[in-house]
Amino acid sequence: QLQIVESGGGLVQPGGSLRLSCAASGFTLDSYGIGWFRQAPGKEREAVSCISSSSASRNYADSVRGRFTISRDNAKGTVYLQMNSLKPEDTAVYYCAAESFGGCPRSMSLQPYECWGQGTQVAVSS
Repeated sequence: QLQIVESGGGLVQPGGSLRLSCAASGFTLDSYGIGWFRQAPGKEREAVSCISSSSASRNYADSVRGRFTISRDNAKGTVYLQMNSLKPEDTAVYYCAAESFGGCPRSMSLQPYECWGQGTQVAVSS
């Protein structure tokens, strides 16, 4: 049974940092493209960042560019999202998702992603 699990969420003050982790059971992430998405209360789910299987391609939403960094350690089977300079508007449930093409298109469409985690809550508040 395929399962993706996110971890690392929590409550931080504005300007603080968090590192989210994405791991899988039942399969390994090394051949998959991985995307991070978020959904705030009352809003649609939106793409945050993605990384290709080889790490050759990485994309970021304009709202997080320069503050967030996506990376992966295929030996450990883990993908990370380092979030710095957090703002209250970053508050959302963050989801990790995998797609078998191994890509990371600039459009960061949700459509190609086949497996989704349950999400981890990130709250940025003073």
